[in-house]
Amino acid sequence: MPSGRTHDRITLWGLPLIAGLTFFQAHSASLTLIVAGAYLFSGLMFGPDLDLYSRQYQRWGYLRWIWRPYQKAFRHRSIFSHGLLIGTTLRVLYLGIWLAFLGIFVLGVAHLIWAVELSWQQLVAQSRRSLVQNAAEWFYLFLGLELGAMSHSLSDWSCSAYKRLQQNRGKMKKRKATRPIKLKRRR
Repeated sequence: MPSGRTHDRITLWGLPLIAGLTFFQAHSASLTLIVAGAYLFSGLMFGPDLDLYSRQYQRWGYLRWIWRPYQKAFRHRSIFSHGLLIGTTLRVLYLGIWLAFLGIFVLGVAHLIWAVELSWQQLVAQSRRSLVQNAAEWFYLFLGLELGAMSHSLSDWSCSAYKRLQQNRGKMKKRKATRPIKLKRRR
């Protein structure tokens, strides 16, 4: 499996390709920036290796403790961490739960200090409105996150497949070399 440094290089080298393809497809600089930013964030900080003590995990600095329950819940390289679509979706939901907790805290403090009146119904309605009005932006954001995770997972899978192929070739050579030689019988 590639090292953290190799994954970082793959992400950085893939960034111009991702940005170019997105701009070619979307014809929008803002959507291209969303995809490229999400791809970079996912490749460097929000990728599948958050399920272990990795470079991605360490980059969260003082906030890395929020990923400890995630690490306990999911086995490394499982479909839930490295799976296409599933891994990114679960990480987005997981981070969303933490952000919801933070939002509850901030709303409570704002209510106590500044008497801000914002109900959950208003907040949910505003979130739904944002999802509907900015559907393209949300889609491209998720696409960028998924592409960053896919570059990681695909490099892991291809490296593992290559190593298995090399091991199988080595076993085949050993089998050929250790076969006994059949002698012809004399009559």
